[in-house]
Amino acid sequence: MNDIEHKALRKCLATGESLDKTSLLRFVVGPDQALVPDVLGKLPGRGLWVTPNRAAVKVAIKKGLFARSAKQSVKVSDTLLDDIEQQLAERSVSLLSLARKAGFAVAGYEKVKDWLAKGSAHVLLQSSDGSARGKSKLSTPYKGVFIGWFTSQELGTAFGRQTTIHCALASGGMSQRVVHEAQRLKGFREFKGGQKITTGEKTAV
Repeated sequence: MNDIEHKALRKCLATGESLDKTSLLRFVVGPDQALVPDVLGKLPGRGLWVTPNRAAVKVAIKKGLFARSAKQSVKVSDTLLDDIEQQLAERSVSLLSLARKAGFAVAGYEKVKDWLAKGSAHVLLQSSDGSARGKSKLSTPYKGVFIGWFTSQELGTAFGRQTTIHCALASGGMSQRVVHEAQRLKGFREFKGGQKITTGEKTAV
């Protein structure tokens, strides 16, 4: 067997592509027929899988793919897309906080700069609303990862501060979990000129 055969594959409702289920976003239909995003992948019920980005979820809603796959009527909240974004952000921030408490993450320009210089950093995180000039002074580690779509308030929450602009993560399993959740969040973040924008767009069945 090759590596892909060992993975738990699921098909995206919107694209029809079969992917490792950890790369997708799971939904279930609740007892009240409401469509519920299952960010942790633990809710009971038959899973409905979609690529984690706004465009894919919109397609699944517009074409009635959730209802078709569930073989029943499905109610979709007007705030579904924003709710998903918020849940993914909270999940990511929670994991980043755990990484910080375990000593796998640091915050602040000087500490991050020191980790980068020593080769201790594998992931560079910088807030979307930080100064472009200040952020340009730090570079992504060689063969490392850059994450730039959290707000300074979100990063601050992870480090017990009001705001944080610069963070770094060491390599390891805990850091991989942060990166994984951050990548899922990225598909639900919309930016213009480096700033997160709110469209106020509603979704409906």
